[in-house]
Amino acid sequence: MESVRQQKVNKLLAKELAEIFRGSARELFGGAFITVTGVRITPDLSVARVYISIMAAKDRNAVFKLVEEQNHVIRRRLGGIIGKQLRIVPELSFFLDDSLDYALRIDELLKKK
Repeated sequence: MESVRQQKVNKLLAKELAEIFRGSARELFGGAFITVTGVRITPDLSVARVYISIMAAKDRNAVFKLVEEQNHVIRRRLGGIIGKQLRIVPELSFFLDDSLDYALRIDELLKKK
């Protein structure tokens, strides 16, 4: 069960990371449309698991590798934004969220029957 503090930090990180991805999509990620679908932070607020969805890209795995390579740049920009609100900017671990693809696949299977 997450504490209220964790929930607030999750929302803050999701909002600010979404803005970073929106504003930096062209320069860092080749114009791919990246959305933050969820953030889960550890109880000590030191590590954040960021779930992202990648759209409008030919090779999602290549874009995901770009995101992982630019982790330090993303964290630095995040620190500039939330540095006054959190004592330590959490380490970011990115994970590809494929729940939308899974839902579409199930929908296709249901339509076939």
